[in-house]
Amino acid sequence: MGLVVGGVLAVLVAALVWWVVRTYNRLIRLRNQTQASWAQIEVQLKRRHELIPNLVEGARGYASHERTTLESVVAARGAAAEAGLGIADKAAAEDLLSVSLGKMLALGESYPQLKADQHFSKLQAELATAEDKIAYARQFYNSAVQSYHTALESFPGNIVSGFGGGHARKEYFEAGTAAQEAPQVNLA
Repeated sequence: MGLVVGGVLAVLVAALVWWVVRTYNRLIRLRNQTQASWAQIEVQLKRRHELIPNLVEGARGYASHERTTLESVVAARGAAAEAGLGIADKAAAEDLLSVSLGKMLALGESYPQLKADQHFSKLQAELATAEDKIAYARQFYNSAVQSYHTALESFPGNIVSGFGGGHARKEYFEAGTAAQEAPQVNLA
């Protein structure tokens, strides 16, 4: 009889250990997925940052008296490319960059010769593609963060996450208020 109780107890302990290990490994996988998806955002942001100097130079030749607009793009790019920013700070800096880029791209509407320049048009198209990739990467990252948070906060993840391994909530990469405002178009 003692052997049967001991066997049942051993099976229950083994099941509990398996359950803890499986839950812990799931949390690790979700944490790694958020880190990998953040790395993809950084790749796309770097690509956008690399396109900006070429756009500014192209616009500078046609709209040299729009110096403040061009300088604001360069300054915003510098702030956004700064290393060591947290996710919220990075989102705010990228938001300012998007706003200043929008102003610079609006110069193309004011200067028909700039709009007709093939190099500038090609860079604009590449920038639009980069923006789409950033939006997709942001969506994927935020989805990964949501899955990670759900696993951390629900049972059994909320218990197992306390065992160690650096499981903490991640910040979402949210668009700022300036990026959410619709641009004003004047056709007059």
